[in-house]
Amino acid sequence: MSGPVKSPHLPGMQKAAAAARPAPWWLAELHRLRPALLCAALTVAASVLLLGLSYRYADDQGDERELARQARATAANRFNQVETEKHDIRAYEPAFLALRQRGLVGEENRLAWIDAIRHSQEQRKLLPISYDISARQVLKVPPALAMGALQLRGTPMRLQMELLHEMDVLNLLDDLHQSGSFAVQDCNIKRNTSAATLSAECGLLWLTLGNTGTERP
Repeated sequence: MSGPVKSPHLPGMQKAAAAARPAPWWLAELHRLRPALLCAALTVAASVLLLGLSYRYADDQGDERELARQARATAANRFNQVETEKHDIRAYEPAFLALRQRGLVGEENRLAWIDAIRHSQEQRKLLPISYDISARQVLKVPPALAMGALQLRGTPMRLQMELLHEMDVLNLLDDLHQSGSFAVQDCNIKRNTSAATLSAECGLLWLTLGNTGTERP
């Protein structure tokens, strides 16, 4: 019993038939649309790139605007500060100059104090006066009286003098006020037992204002 006979030309005929079938219609359309699709792809890529660049440019512009705003705010604050300082200088300069003229602002002037004692003694015909000046010291002030870069200093002085009457010591202190600012810490007057005279001993604290960095050791 014999089976079906295969023709030796069948595979070749199948290939020829396949080759003879027409190509799908969309394949031809795809070839015609290829330039348009390529152009569209390039357009999309360019659009994405431009969009990214625009966002970056916007961020950079925002940063520059913020920096410019901060610079304007800083300049305005500095201008206001300068104007405030100028106003304070105009307001307080007369008082400052008056204090410096009185010897409160600046370095201590011991020579002026001694000259004031000698001049008062000569003018008022006072009895001999002796004095002793101690080292200057920095004084502590309450926080409410904080003076910034300035510090208050005090120089102690002890005065001993013989009196013809109680007014002698008051007149001397009044004369010394013309040569500086001081506070009377204590003042004791007693009658001498060996003579019909009085004697007085007073403690003064001469005051000066100076910059923090100029204090001598």
